[in-house]
Amino acid sequence: MARYIFVTGGVVSSLGKGLSSASLAYLLKSRGYKVKIRKLDPYLNVDPGTMNPFQHGEVFVTDDGAETDLDLGHYERFTDINSTNLDNITTGKIYSTIIDKERSGKYLGNTVQVIPHVTNEIKSFIKNKTSGFDFIICEIGGTVGDIESLPFLEAIRQFSNDVGKKNSLFIHLTLVPFIKSSDEIKTKPTQHSVKELRSLGMQPDIIICRSEIPLPKDQRKKISLFCNVDIENVIETVDVKTIYEAPISFYKEKLDKQVLKYFKIKTKKLPNLKPWHKTTNVVLRSKQEVNISVIGKYVDLKDAYKSIDEALIHGGIANNTRVNLNKIDSEKLTFSQIKNKLSNTNGILIPGGFGKRGTEGKIQSIKFARTNKIPFFGICFGMQLSLIEFARNVLKIKNAGSTEINKKCTPIIGLIEEWYKDGILKKGELKKIGGTMRLGQYECVLLNNSLIKKIYNSNKIFERHRHRYEVNINYKEKFEDKGLIFSGMSNNNKLPETIELKAHPWFIGVQFHPEFKSRPLNPHPLFASFIKAAKNKII
Repeated sequence: MARYIFVTGGVVSSLGKGLSSASLAYLLKSRGYKVKIRKLDPYLNVDPGTMNPFQHGEVFVTDDGAETDLDLGHYERFTDINSTNLDNITTGKIYSTIIDKERSGKYLGNTVQVIPHVTNEIKSFIKNKTSGFDFIICEIGGTVGDIESLPFLEAIRQFSNDVGKKNSLFIHLTLVPFIKSSDEIKTKPTQHSVKELRSLGMQPDIIICRSEIPLPKDQRKKISLFCNVDIENVIETVDVKTIYEAPISFYKEKLDKQVLKYFKIKTKKLPNLKPWHKTTNVVLRSKQEVNISVIGKYVDLKDAYKSIDEALIHGGIANNTRVNLNKIDSEKLTFSQIKNKLSNTNGILIPGGFGKRGTEGKIQSIKFARTNKIPFFGICFGMQLSLIEFARNVLKIKNAGSTEINKKCTPIIGLIEEWYKDGILKKGELKKIGGTMRLGQYECVLLNNSLIKKIYNSNKIFERHRHRYEVNINYKEKFEDKGLIFSGMSNNNKLPETIELKAHPWFIGVQFHPEFKSRPLNPHPLFASFIKAAKNKII
C-alpha cells in the first residue's frame, strides 16, 4: 500500500511548497522508491489555461495534453518523472464533475453538499491510479486559512483517517521571518499557522521553516514545544542561491530520513547528490558565461516564463556555462532601442504568447537577430512571428501576418479550431477558449541534412504543444526558395513544426514547447545547442 504525504503551506503563499515536494520526491526516488506527486489547486478555474500569466505564472503542459499548474514543471524537472492529467486537480474541475453527475441523476435525488460529495471527489482524485507507488506526495495549493482551501483540507483530514495515520504524514511549510531592526527571528507566525491547521483537525508531523537565515536551536526548540512536533522534525530551508541546491539542503536537514523514520521504513541506500553538486557548481561558479535576451510581454512576472528560464540554465549546464538572462518587455521595445538593448547579447529567444500586444517589438528583434547573425530561438508564437518577419522583409509580403493579430492580413499564420491526432482538421469560428488548443505530445518528422536533425540525432521526435494557430503550408515553397526551410513537419505532412535559416549560424523556430521536457540533469538538446551557438557568438 502507498504512503501518502500531504504538504500544506501557512503564513504566506509562494514559500516553495512545490520545490520542497519536488526535492523530497527526488530524495525518495534516489533511494529506490517509486514516487508520484500531485497538486491540488483551490481556484475555481477548471485549469490555468485561460488564466493571465501575470496572475498565475506559466501554464505547464503534460504529454497527454493537460494544462496544469507550473509546480508540475518543478516535479518533472527534479524527479524526471512525467506528470499526467491525473496529477493536477482544481476546485473548478471538481465542481464540474459533481454538477455533471447531479444533472445526470447520479446522486439518486440526494442533496449534493460539500461534505461528503466534494470531499469524496477530492479523495477519489488523490487515490486514483496509485497502485504500484511507494509514496504519493500531494501538495495543497494556497495557504491554510483561505476559504477556498477548506474543502481540500477537510478531504485530506478524512483521507488520513481512511488510510490510517501509519500510512499518512502531514508536512507544513511556514515562514519564519527575520526582523532586521530588532535582529530577531520570529516563530509566532508559525505557531499561529499550526494552530489554524490544528483547528481544522490536523496536526503536522513535520514542519519546514522557510527563513532568510539559519534557524538557531533555541528557535527550533520553541517551534517544537508550541507546535507539538519533535525537534528533529523541525526542518529549516534557508534561501538558496539556486533552486538546484534544494535537494542538497533538504538532505542535510534529513528531511527524507525523518519521513522514512515516521513510516518505520529502514533503508541503507543513500540518495545520489553528485549530479546536484555538479549542477550547482556550474550555475554558481562557472567562469564561462553567455548573455541571453528573452523578449516577451510577461517579463515583469518572474514565473511567467519559468520553464523557459530553467531550460536555458539547463542548456548552460550542458555547456559548463553560466547563463545570464536579460528579460526585455516587447511592448515597450521600440525600433530605436533595439540596437542598444541587444548590443551585448549572445543569443535572442522569443517565447510563446498570445494576442497582438508586444508583437511589433518581437518582430523587430527577430529582424535584428536575422540580419546580424545572432543565434535566434523562436518558440511557438516566436516561430510564427519569425515567419511573419521573413515574409514581410524578404518575401516582400507587406501585409503578412496572423489572423490572431489582424483578420485582414495576408495569413501566413491561420486558425485551426480543433485538432485530432488522426490528422483530421476542422476550421471554424472559435466558440470556446479553454482546452481548445492543440495540446500535448505530437510526432514531428525531421528533414534529412537539417540542423535540427543533427541536434536531435533522430528522424522523428515527440514534443509538447500548446497553440491554436498554425503555419499556412501554402507559402512553403516561397519561404524555402529564399533559404528558410521547413525542417520538421507533422506526421501527416500538413503542419510545419520546425523552421531554420540556411544562411545563418543558428536560427531555429519550433511550433512546440521543448522547454517542458528539459531537465537540469538531462538538458534538452535544442537548448544545449542554442547555448553552444551563443558561446561562439562574439559580442
